[in-house]
Amino acid sequence: SFTRVLIGSAHIPSKLSPRSLIQKPSYHNYYTSKTYSPSIALTKDLWVNFEQMEKDKVKIHGILSNTHRQAARVNLSFDFPFYGHFLREITVATGGFIYTGDVLHRMLTATQYIAPLMANFDPSVSRNSTVIYFDNGTALVVQWDHVHLQDNYNLGSFTFQATLHDTGRIVFAYKEIPVEVSQISSVNHPVKVGLSDAFVVVHKIQQIPNVRRRTIYEYHRVELTKTRITNSTAVEITPLPTCLQFTSCGPCISSQINFNCSWCHRLNRCSSGFDRHRQDWVDNSCPDETKDKMCDIMDTTNRYATTIVTRATPRGEEVTATGDTATLATSQPPTSIPTDDDTKIALHLRDNQGSAVDRVPGEHPLHTGLILGILLVMLVMIAGVLITIYIYHHPTSAASLFLLERRPNRWPAMKFRRGSGHPAYAEVEPC
Repeated sequence: SFTRVLIGSAHIPSKLSPRSLIQKPSYHNYYTSKTYSPSIALTKDLWVNFEQMEKDKVKIHGILSNTHRQAARVNLSFDFPFYGHFLREITVATGGFIYTGDVLHRMLTATQYIAPLMANFDPSVSRNSTVIYFDNGTALVVQWDHVHLQDNYNLGSFTFQATLHDTGRIVFAYKEIPVEVSQISSVNHPVKVGLSDAFVVVHKIQQIPNVRRRTIYEYHRVELTKTRITNSTAVEITPLPTCLQFTSCGPCISSQINFNCSWCHRLNRCSSGFDRHRQDWVDNSCPDETKDKMCDIMDTTNRYATTIVTRATPRGEEVTATGDTATLATSQPPTSIPTDDDTKIALHLRDNQGSAVDRVPGEHPLHTGLILGILLVMLVMIAGVLITIYIYHHPTSAASLFLLERRPNRWPAMKFRRGSGHPAYAEVEPC
């Protein structure tokens, strides 16, 4: 199964009156944010005018500009630091956000996102709606231009941008916001403005061999005040130092930042224990090693020569969902043993990766089941050969036409089933 747990979040309180020009910087451990009103000259400078950019570098994504609930991968020409992790690939969605995760699942809106304005936008309802992006080597700009809400077209069109800089700085710029963001319905799609990141931990299920449960822990979230998002406003989000930036033990354990950094000699890595490398951190017993806060371990080559890491893969997975948001307050970091809680989001994910690591010594498979499995595979292969021969000699038969219409070059890269009341995004291949 696939679950998501919220560990911590950061919400920006509304400290100033709506007439204030610049909101005071708000600190969220990983980032600081500052909101600019339309009266500030810097607000106009934060908006990127695509008409002044080199036209050969401006890309209008044809599929995203004409479909609903689609997402497409975009390769970056630079390393983009996000929560201390360097990304070279992001996923742009029609719903007004950018997905930053590695493991693709149908609930892209749940965690690991950069959302200037996440909502139920449908570019297919208007010919003027487009999704544009531009990469100049140091920054990527994604613009949702004249997009409409699918469930409320009459509200008007929205135009806004998200700019990702190679320094980790993120800028949200808004040109047209016809209605107050807090009034947008979240019945059919979440409405979010901010950032989120999470890590994936794989747990073994003792009762079922070779089957694992993956849990997404949303360890941090930045929620921007929606009432401040209006026409011609902008938000500047600046990254703060993290433990991942330290490459040696001394500076790591003596660092004076917002995190309790620890050094793991087995991984040769500095971490607070809450980042995307959490699986490696736990599997290599780094929480136990870092208790002494020492840097005098001379040689760990012989003791830790073998490291076996189980990684998640999105191939061959069927995903269903039962919810979208959940919170779980806890002060203890997640371990290899999952806990059950009613506030979790269950994203049931079947992982068929068999591994010799999961097998208990002395455990042998049933010979009867093995024989039946071999016979079943042989029957399927024989049936496939017979069907292939029949189709080859009868190219105009109903079966031949059926397969021809559904040949692989007509499939999307990955298709997900749509759940009732929850957004299900289909990934499309980039132009």
